[in-house]
Amino acid sequence: MTEPISANNKHVVTAESARLYFSTRLSTLLSFPGTSIKALSPVPAIRAMSLSNWNYFGMGFFAWTIDSMDFFCVSASATAIAESLNVSVTDITWGITLVLMLRSVGAFLFGIIGDNYGRKWTLITCLAAFVVLEIGTGFVQTYEQFLAVRAIFGIFMGACWSLAASTAMEDAPLISRGFLSGLFLPGYNLGYIFAVIFWRAFEFTPHSWRALFWFSAAPPFLVILWRLPFPEMKFFKEYQQTILEKNLNSPEAARTDNAIVHFFKTNKLLKFFKDDWLLFVYLIFLMAGFNFMSHGSQDLFPTMLKNQVGLGSDAITVTMVVVNLGALLGGFCIGQFTELTGRRFGIMFCCVFGGAFIYPTFFIHNQSAIMGAGFFLQFAVMGTWGIASVHLFELTAKSPYRTMISGLAYQLGNLASSASSTIESSIGSRFPLDTVNGKTAHGAYNYGKVMAIFMGCVFGYMLIISFLGPEKFHNELQTEEMEEVRNLGQIEDGLSVISSKPEVDHYES
Repeated sequence: MTEPISANNKHVVTAESARLYFSTRLSTLLSFPGTSIKALSPVPAIRAMSLSNWNYFGMGFFAWTIDSMDFFCVSASATAIAESLNVSVTDITWGITLVLMLRSVGAFLFGIIGDNYGRKWTLITCLAAFVVLEIGTGFVQTYEQFLAVRAIFGIFMGACWSLAASTAMEDAPLISRGFLSGLFLPGYNLGYIFAVIFWRAFEFTPHSWRALFWFSAAPPFLVILWRLPFPEMKFFKEYQQTILEKNLNSPEAARTDNAIVHFFKTNKLLKFFKDDWLLFVYLIFLMAGFNFMSHGSQDLFPTMLKNQVGLGSDAITVTMVVVNLGALLGGFCIGQFTELTGRRFGIMFCCVFGGAFIYPTFFIHNQSAIMGAGFFLQFAVMGTWGIASVHLFELTAKSPYRTMISGLAYQLGNLASSASSTIESSIGSRFPLDTVNGKTAHGAYNYGKVMAIFMGCVFGYMLIISFLGPEKFHNELQTEEMEEVRNLGQIEDGLSVISSKPEVDHYES
């Protein structure tokens, strides 16, 4: 299951190294890191957490939940926004597409800032931007203003995930990270639930969707107040100290106090892509699969419930809340499950488990059946997402640019999957549904069949890419610079002990 941690970086591809790597895929997959069923218990992970650990996890979790809620406020109220701005719902969905397109920009820019200046103030900056942009969205008067505000929001949303994940898990005990990863990512679904619930609360108020966005500015402000009194992450402070000690022997580094300037002058980014290009490419393909799973099973699901199954607004709301509760539970359970099986096996297990619920979710047009099967389908989909954070952390543990790498890989994968709903709707138009009089009603397409085929393909893709991919189970979060300084300190301590021995002094004399 686990592989030599020293092989984490510097990917030099040769025929022999490729042959050796692929020959170990099955054996490492089936060598479970956990030896006892007790590994499934979250109790040791919970007990290892201090109050400070829980505090930082809470800040990161709610920052991510708020990020998700602010994003889904548009899709939840798209019809009302379109009517208010005198455009079509399709035009409003361009606001969603813009957010997806620009998230990679935010992940790159703020990832570099977070890796050089710390997680605390970078995250606070993102949350402050959410406050301003959500209020601003509520005041837009034209479609162009709406697109401009949402485009800027996309940059800051792309920055938030890796910063929130670092805040939540970076200082947590090693044994707790699988459990916390399972808790963290379902915050995305919780944000969706909040957006749907609060939209229902504000829908028929005088200001309708505008009131929803004004209200959504309050939660990020509260998290800012929560984050302000607490210090920078312990991990980052240790990393800063390491760089300071290393730079004492580097005149070039000592001449500049600007970390960003030094970062680009020393071509560290180019060096990273030269050394770790293969890992980075793999992470993009992996995260594209994760995102295809969630988008492919969720984006057109409400449309299917309305146009194909014929559910009303209240029934759709109830159904969506139930299946998203399954997603929350899946992340919680599967994150800890991988402490026994490892990350790759956990992802593959979820793909097989979720595949069993494709047919009843998309072909049995009964609300109760859809809620039950959809609950377990989303349990599997977000179960894999419960593994994603810790898997990314462990694969990039030795890099000083983990915030940028993990965030950019996640957002590029998300960008690759952003066409999921377009693909499904385009293919769905080839499968019209006949009405009672033999004619096809507007929007009456067999989306269930298309989503079933799509999800089958995505699950198959994830089975293959997870089987072929690497894993660094319980890889300690320690950059190469930190290891160098630590090893140098151990060598110096050893030399001081040796030099203090009388027989050594006598020999040297």
